[in-house]
Amino acid sequence: MANRSYLYSADSVPNEAGIPQRIRCISEHNGDIPLAHKLMVGRGTTIVPSMIWNPPIGIAADYVDGAALLRDLLRAVGEGLEDDAEFAECVARTTAHLEKQQAKYFVLETGEIVSMSGDDPAASVRRLASEDIPDAVAKAEMAIAGHNDDWLASIRSDWQRHFASFYSEALYFSFPD
Repeated sequence: MANRSYLYSADSVPNEAGIPQRIRCISEHNGDIPLAHKLMVGRGTTIVPSMIWNPPIGIAADYVDGAALLRDLLRAVGEGLEDDAEFAECVARTTAHLEKQQAKYFVLETGEIVSMSGDDPAASVRRLASEDIPDAVAKAEMAIAGHNDDWLASIRSDWQRHFASFYSEALYFSFPD
């Protein structure tokens, strides 16, 4: 197993009655939950049933506000990477895909990542939603406002790890229309 985080969009959130009718693939990332995924689920964050696994280890959030936060941080990061064509291509590809796959909500599937630690997956997701995601959002907001230059420099120096996920209309776990 590759242990990926998966990000989707949908016009409703998963609940006890079932999963949304139309689920659009956004991105998958190997090995961890990248900063980009955390920021995209950083507005209106709520824990929901997973669309893939049994425990309540999905995270849903507002699509428009989460995508805007990511775009704002990408702009701030890009101010130090003006000559990096690979970064510019990553930003263009990411923003185009986000526009094409827009829905009302982001839904982050964390099961493969939270199961790696050996801790209770549901407890790990609660910690992710109450601590890790809000911390990432706060750092990004400070950097966007020009008050977190050291953090922003660290993000620039390793931008691929934070932003270069696989964006596609078909992910390892895809859902029929």
